[in-house]
Amino acid sequence: MPDEIDASRQLAADFLEALSSGDADRILSLYTEDATVWTAGSLPISGRHPRAAVRALCEGLLGAFPDGLNFELRGTTAEPDRVAVEARGHGLHASGQRYEQEYHFLLVLRGGLIAEVREYFDTEHARAILIPDGN
Repeated sequence: MPDEIDASRQLAADFLEALSSGDADRILSLYTEDATVWTAGSLPISGRHPRAAVRALCEGLLGAFPDGLNFELRGTTAEPDRVAVEARGHGLHASGQRYEQEYHFLLVLRGGLIAEVREYFDTEHARAILIPDGN
């Protein structure tokens, strides 16, 4: 069981590194074929999305940070089939505004890959920086 938990934690670290890279192929390589991503709030990116929609979400959101959006792992709580991840994201948005965000990701794992991502963060801060017209 400790090896499975270590593997879960490593997959979480790989996930944050992939997000920081901004490379949609790298991110998707960590997902199962039937993976879903759920994002908190009432933003245009909020809700449940199938794996097929993740590429456009990644390219649109992460592409808005010319120098990248970097994710820093703050801590994990792990079981063989899930990892709770505390992380910090920071970067310079294309608007010129600094984006400093605290995240909690719950990663549900299956077969050494991510089957589900649940993303929690300060949606009002995200709205202020990421949604120019506030909607």
